[in-house]
Amino acid sequence: MKLKRWEIALIFACLAVFICGFSLRREAGALSDKLVRLHVVANSDSQTDQEVKLLARDAVLELLRDRLQGVTDAGQAREIIETCLPDIESAARAAVEGAGCDCPVSAALCRERFPTTEYDSFSLPAGDYLSLRVKIGAAAGHNWWCVVFPPICDAGEIDPGTASAIGLTEDEAYLITADSPGVVVKFRVLEWLNALMDLLGR
Repeated sequence: MKLKRWEIALIFACLAVFICGFSLRREAGALSDKLVRLHVVANSDSQTDQEVKLLARDAVLELLRDRLQGVTDAGQAREIIETCLPDIESAARAAVEGAGCDCPVSAALCRERFPTTEYDSFSLPAGDYLSLRVKIGAAAGHNWWCVVFPPICDAGEIDPGTASAIGLTEDEAYLITADSPGVVVKFRVLEWLNALMDLLGR
């Protein structure tokens, strides 16, 4: 059966998307190895519990900002975070109790799948990231996530100087900060590719 021109064009377009997707998957994987995400999950979606979540977030960020000061190696950052998990729990719990909430608090390092995430001055591609997961109470509410290492969320706009200071290459900084709708589209393609690879068991 002879294929029509539009069918051939569609096949080549799909191939191009998958080739670009696999290339981006490699880049995103290399980037994720340099990051530790922060994932704070609220007890519920009530206004009070959501406010408590942000207080716990602030306490954790303040603690780790001091502990990770001057650290530029992701492996070292992970070791420091793992070592101070009890202190992280204590800081978050103190913030929660200070707000009049008696919910239990737990903190753990784990691998989590994150979707494409857009922030004010940068975007992060979908993928598996090492995550500092802080759960409050039933952990049934909306969550808050960003990056605890390197301190991207504290950096504001990421210029080449800032990128270098927090351990990112120029290409990695461009990957997450390029001011183009095409970047987010590529990240969405990466989400689809990850889902396909999951279905294929790879």
